[in-house]
Amino acid sequence: MSISEAIWSAAGSGDGFNGPKIEDEFYPQAIWFEGSIFEINRIMLIRLLVTISLIIFFTILANRFRKSTQTGQFVPGRFQMLGELALNFVRKSIAHEQLGEKDGDRFLPLLVTIFFTVIGMNITGIVPALNLAGTSLIGLPLVMALAAYVTFIYAGVKKHRMTFFKTALFPTGVPKALYIMLTPIEFVSTFVLRPVTLALRLTMNMIAGHLLLVLCFTATHFFLFNVDGPFKAMAAGTLLFGFAFTLLEIFVSILQAYVFTLLTTVYIQLSLADEH
Repeated sequence: MSISEAIWSAAGSGDGFNGPKIEDEFYPQAIWFEGSIFEINRIMLIRLLVTISLIIFFTILANRFRKSTQTGQFVPGRFQMLGELALNFVRKSIAHEQLGEKDGDRFLPLLVTIFFTVIGMNITGIVPALNLAGTSLIGLPLVMALAAYVTFIYAGVKKHRMTFFKTALFPTGVPKALYIMLTPIEFVSTFVLRPVTLALRLTMNMIAGHLLLVLCFTATHFFLFNVDGPFKAMAAGTLLFGFAFTLLEIFVSILQAYVFTLLTTVYIQLSLADEH
């Protein structure tokens, strides 16, 4: 008898193990306003909670100052210093690094919004009682990808006018006969694949992470309550894997926010490049 057959036969309740299903995990039932355009399900509720939390966070960040008794000037508190540290990371390590100070500050509001929105929506995947990333459905990542897409086209057209499209589709230094093959490739890679890959990369990472966590913790529950004998001890292993994947998911959540913001910045930088 194989190990898997032994586990099934040892299930005390006779119920088999049911792994996570896409339709159950990512298309939850409506909570309010079912059937209307205002329908709220679990993932929409998570997105609303994160949005409200981010508004409160930045409101506090902008308004919570204390006056120094020595200099008479307003200085940031500890909470504000932590927030400014994160803002400066986006400003200096991403925006200024890729775009320079002038253009970096010009596009900083978009980059900061993307960075904190992605982190906030991603991290809910490991928050108890939420346990689902707000970016695990394609809608929100697609909206942010479209915002990045419109911005990089706007930046290119504003600086280079219609020459932006000409240079993007008809690169200089290439024999004209090759444009028949090269121009469609450039069109797809520049104006189609960029927003699509931005959205898909984020969504797929969040889907994979959520399914791994659900699989580990569902297996832990199964071994603890549905399996008799020595195989019950396997719950410790699946729980350990679940904890490890939780730490990995935190790292991936932050990494995906960085990658999404960085790629958006790179696309803007390419549209501003002098060769256009």
